[in-house]
Amino acid sequence: MRLLVWLLVGFVSTSLMAQEPITVEAIWRDYKFIPKSVPGFNFLNDGRHYTRLEDNVIKKYDITTGEHVADLFDGEEIKGQLGFEGEIEDYSFNHDESMILIESENESIYRRSYLAKYHIFDFKSDKLHALYEEGRVMNATFSPDASKVGYVFENNLYYYDLAEQLTLPITFDGETNKIINGVTDWVYEEELSIVKAFWWSPDSKQIAYLRFDESEVPEFTMTLYKDELYPEYQTFKYPKVGAKNAEISAHLFDLRTEESAPLNVGNLDDMYIPRVKWTNAGDEVCIYKMNRHQNHLQLIAINTENGKTRTLLEEKNKYYIDITNDHTFLNDGKHFVWTSEKSGYNHIYLYDMDGKEVRALTSGDYDVTSFYGVDEARGMVYYQSAEVSPLERHVYSVGLDGKSKKKLTKKSGTNNASFSSTFDYYTLNHSSVNVVNSYNVFDRKQRLIRELESNKSYKGLQKRHGVRPVEFFQFTTTENVELNGWMIKPKNFDPTKKYPVFLTQYSGPGSQQVTDSWKGMNYWWYQMLAQEGYLVACVDPRGTGARGEEFKKMTYLELGKYETQDQIEAGKYLASLPYTDPLKIGIFGWSYGGYMSSLAILKGNDVFSVAIAVAPVTSWKWYDTIYTERYMRTLAENESGYRDNSPIYFADRLRGKYLLVHGGADDNVHLQNSMEMSNALIAANKQFDTYIYPNRNHGIFGGTSRMHLYNKMTNFLHENLMNGEGLQELKP
Repeated sequence: MRLLVWLLVGFVSTSLMAQEPITVEAIWRDYKFIPKSVPGFNFLNDGRHYTRLEDNVIKKYDITTGEHVADLFDGEEIKGQLGFEGEIEDYSFNHDESMILIESENESIYRRSYLAKYHIFDFKSDKLHALYEEGRVMNATFSPDASKVGYVFENNLYYYDLAEQLTLPITFDGETNKIINGVTDWVYEEELSIVKAFWWSPDSKQIAYLRFDESEVPEFTMTLYKDELYPEYQTFKYPKVGAKNAEISAHLFDLRTEESAPLNVGNLDDMYIPRVKWTNAGDEVCIYKMNRHQNHLQLIAINTENGKTRTLLEEKNKYYIDITNDHTFLNDGKHFVWTSEKSGYNHIYLYDMDGKEVRALTSGDYDVTSFYGVDEARGMVYYQSAEVSPLERHVYSVGLDGKSKKKLTKKSGTNNASFSSTFDYYTLNHSSVNVVNSYNVFDRKQRLIRELESNKSYKGLQKRHGVRPVEFFQFTTTENVELNGWMIKPKNFDPTKKYPVFLTQYSGPGSQQVTDSWKGMNYWWYQMLAQEGYLVACVDPRGTGARGEEFKKMTYLELGKYETQDQIEAGKYLASLPYTDPLKIGIFGWSYGGYMSSLAILKGNDVFSVAIAVAPVTSWKWYDTIYTERYMRTLAENESGYRDNSPIYFADRLRGKYLLVHGGADDNVHLQNSMEMSNALIAANKQFDTYIYPNRNHGIFGGTSRMHLYNKMTNFLHENLMNGEGLQELKP
């Protein structure tokens, strides 16, 4: 009897210690593997306190102790007042934090844009104001003196006067698919990362804004299926390569005269205005003006009182110029900080207000990857760079005099900082390729103040599910280019066996997948595939980031050419390893990565036996003006660059198994791309698999969509890569 008990105990113990399998359902239905984070972290003006939105309450905390100081706003307490439904989506403070602007009932438009209802709560009067009770508006923003709030409703710009409780229009000609005031069109939002297109002057007396006339921009229509007799059609303006962009103009509204007037930016034919900033002078606005090829940028300063203009800075590039927000006018009124790739690497510079370079604040053969800001009180600049390695990110400080450079982070991997308003404290988000994100608070002397979130229990989750370590590797191509990669070897790895290879990649300009950082939800899918017997790998080709301008921009006018060559070389390298099956090499990608996986299985049909392409571009002539022309110019200027690197023209080369997936309501990479790819494959009499997700956008999210997609891709790999015959059956 005792022996039987011990046997049962032993069996139960062994069962409890057994590794739990990773499943698609656990990843994308149960969301079992989402780590803890620190959301809604907003520093207050004193630099010591911050606020967070928790359980529909905006709470105030002391950053040094984590102590809860006060509840600033409780959504439930005012539910039902002035149309407020009680659910806080987001919030922002006015300059002196005496008022708070509450967002609720958000309704998404595109990637970054949305409509929302807004309410203003005044802490001094303890009163709530509705900004606009008739419906949802866009981009509500306090004036610097908090006397007014600007916003956009139905393509027109308005402002609300809090003292008078009066709404006043600034523009009158807004019209859907025709005229837009104060917000951007689709292509600016997607490719220049800008939605709000109005800016209060520092003295709150003027508003600079952009106007888009998209009357002549061609339209694109998506079909939505909603269980009605007829589908619903969504039509919007989308300028494709070589097509007409919206006519852009810059304007100034003066609240004192209640009149608008155009700002003199010169000729704007085939030009972009990617950014607008007010200088600290108060009566001078800085307009970025960039040509359609995006290789010539001017910063034009306009005096709003007398209309005089001057060129503050001018930069040209033989390839293209990336637009960022790395631009700060200093409070001394004499200088500004700017980043540029003019040395061949992205670095930080100090300029005077005559546009002359004072000095480089950073230099060397590495890229500055994030600019955090300037602590003018102490004369310090804070930034992140890839100086240690293109695979790592570390945080640094340097003086405005270019001296006293200091590395603020010690742990290898990826470090990202968020600084308090006074730069006395910063939160550090750290991760590595095998260690999930942790969040800690440090003071300006790099002393650890406290731990916000360690995710310590996550290691146990990884252990219970038997994850394999992600290992980095490098190899040199036949063109003598060293490329970086990572791999996950299969469960119970045996170097004498031959494993199928699953190569994942993105490969887009300036992107990176091979970094010493946490890989998010796909980490668990990759681990699942490794558990099921695949060797999972990833390689960053030429054209990707953090290795200088020449490495990144060498794909100019030839998007897809060198990246495809490098992914084919990656496939060959992985096939050459003694523990891989050279006849079973698969490749996967989404968006740009889907474009690459399509090209790879066609041009590398002697290397790849399987490819999955999700939401791929299949010809750059079907993509938007700003992104595509930045790298390729127009089809008329570069016909061979487009044709030679579009998978539709190589459909006859398909020999392996190909899965083509697209969202039917993808406003970014249109379903047209996959339909044209299907046409080309059918014309070439090539068999392939295809999946369309109706009403889903570029991310293919919503309900069970992600789980459905990942199950489909997993099953496709099992049938055609793991259990398929590979290239052997395809040899001529």
